[in-house]
Amino acid sequence: MPKTHPHAEATYRVIPLDGGGFGVEVQIPDSYPTTVSSFPTKADADAWIVNHQAQVTAQSQSGLRFRRSGNRGS
Repeated sequence: MPKTHPHAEATYRVIPLDGGGFGVEVQIPDSYPTTVSSFPTKADADAWIVNHQAQVTAQSQSGLRFRRSGNRGS
């Protein structure tokens, strides 16, 4: 059975950053939100969201297994 991509149900929100520019808050159900930064314009942040959603869709349709990113040790 295909596994659901971890970001398939994520919601995205563009937020202004204190130092200027914009970030994207990513909220995954049952997880703490994270912020991807920094983008010089709101349009750049919006474009990142569209690109990320396209990547999630493509990976979901590929049938590949998903894994967490990060170092799990050697």
